[in-house]
Amino acid sequence: MIVKDIMKEPYVIEKDISLVEAARIMSSKSIGSLIFVSKNRAKGIVAEGDLLKNFGKNKKISEIMSRNIISVSQEENIEVALKLMKDNKIKRLPVMDKGKNLIGIITMTDIAANCDKLEEDFLIN
Repeated sequence: MIVKDIMKEPYVIEKDISLVEAARIMSSKSIGSLIFVSKNRAKGIVAEGDLLKNFGKNKKISEIMSRNIISVSQEENIEVALKLMKDNKIKRLPVMDKGKNLIGIITMTDIAANCDKLEEDFLIN
């Protein structure tokens, strides 16, 4: 199974919003992260944990986002995505097309939800 089989559409923000607004968006959309995009390029990612660490602070997304975006190609095997998550101690990976364009996101939850299909892949191979 490859990444594009289970990736989801990322929630993208294009302006520097407050942490309160970010929390509202995540809560209303039932998502765990936002990706900050400027000039069609992913500039940073903000996860629930980032908001929790900065709870009560009057800050903007740009002040707390992770700028070192670790991503995966849509054509990679799920095992590659899992290794990237494990090695970097993260729970989500932006999915890039040809290393440039953001086209999706894959999370540990997505992988866990598809573990039956992954098991079948291991048994077949």
